[in-house]
Amino acid sequence: MCGITERVELMEPTETGTPARAASYKSMTAFTPADEERRRGVRRMKLTATGMLLFVAVVYVLAKAAGHAGAGEWTDYVAAAAEAGMVGALADWFAVTALFRHPLGLPIPHTAIIPTKKDQLGVSLGEFVGENFLSEDVVRQRLRAVGIGSRLGAWLAVPEHADRVTAELATALRGALTVLRDSDVQAVVGEAINRRAAAQEIAPGIGKTLEKIVADGGHRRVVDLVVARAHDWLVLHRDDVMVAVEGGAPGWTPRFVDRKVGERVYKELLRFVTEMRDMPSHPARGALDRFLTDFASDLQSDTDTRARVERLKGEVLGRGEVQDLIASVWTAVRSMIVAAAEDERSELRQRVRAALLSLGARMATEPKVQDKVDTWVEGAAVHVVTTYRKEITSLITDTVAGWDAEHTTRKIEAHIGRDLQFIRINGTVVGSLAGLLIFTVSRALGA
Repeated sequence: MCGITERVELMEPTETGTPARAASYKSMTAFTPADEERRRGVRRMKLTATGMLLFVAVVYVLAKAAGHAGAGEWTDYVAAAAEAGMVGALADWFAVTALFRHPLGLPIPHTAIIPTKKDQLGVSLGEFVGENFLSEDVVRQRLRAVGIGSRLGAWLAVPEHADRVTAELATALRGALTVLRDSDVQAVVGEAINRRAAAQEIAPGIGKTLEKIVADGGHRRVVDLVVARAHDWLVLHRDDVMVAVEGGAPGWTPRFVDRKVGERVYKELLRFVTEMRDMPSHPARGALDRFLTDFASDLQSDTDTRARVERLKGEVLGRGEVQDLIASVWTAVRSMIVAAAEDERSELRQRVRAALLSLGARMATEPKVQDKVDTWVEGAAVHVVTTYRKEITSLITDTVAGWDAEHTTRKIEAHIGRDLQFIRINGTVVGSLAGLLIFTVSRALGA
């Protein structure tokens, strides 16, 4: 009977593997206060079940003694019931004990099932989960029954929930940008820009754009601005023009001649710029239009012009100043995004919030949108479970395989042992009733 009443002691897991693994195992399977309370409940129920066994044993002895003393035939019925109750109690004690350990310490085959079959149980559990919870049909049916699209839409349509999601997205965005190293991102951005620029010829695109600008007259505003600024500069810097012209004259010419020539050049230059500014139909403007039109055509069709543009592009991209500018793009973009994410009233957060509210309203009211969301979620879930089913089930089997057998057995017993003791109690009661019935039927048939 010692196997019935032995206490469930807390055992440390066998330290196999690395210390880190042993420490991790202990943290996962250590007994909690709730587990200790369950163990006390198991001990109480064990005492109750054992007490019933002792009770029917005492009843059997007393009934037999009374029968020998001539107390009457009824003692045979009581003895038969008590005897069958003992048999039922012992049989169920053996069955319950065999789950967790060898009864009475004897290495009887097919006992101590949990500690000896732990790994097989883990494999079976993994297969059971894979077949019944991770199959495509089950996943689709469960997700379709939930109606994620409509529920998520109704939840998102509430302004407070949209605010919460917006705040969480902003926090995640700030965290991601903080984790990223500027030097790494700058290198990636710079390489992407350089690779894209080097792989794509830019002359035809520039030519088409210039052709459209000239056809629409968009360049005229630029010409107007340049001519007006040139006129203003000439008016303010007359002496500079004169000095430049006089300085370029031969040394043998008289100074008054140089001055007259300088004045003449300045007046003609100022007259030309003034006329070009004030006359939209000035011949120079027409010549500029024709030049730009021809240049746009050459950019698209002339091989030599396109090759020269490509060489110029390579030279520009190769300059250190341009590379520094490309590298600084990420810093500017990151600062702008972080500032927008932190500001609750920023345009970025307001747009995200409005988009979430709009999406939630549509998902809550439009069946097509709900169906699209449900289909997307189902497809994603099915892809995950079908692609990673083996990894998911192996997580179960590997975790169970890593548990210490004895410690796991005691932890499982703490959780389900109390209910299992009812089997012993029921076995005692049912055995007594069955024994009484069988004895009564036997006596009746024998009579």
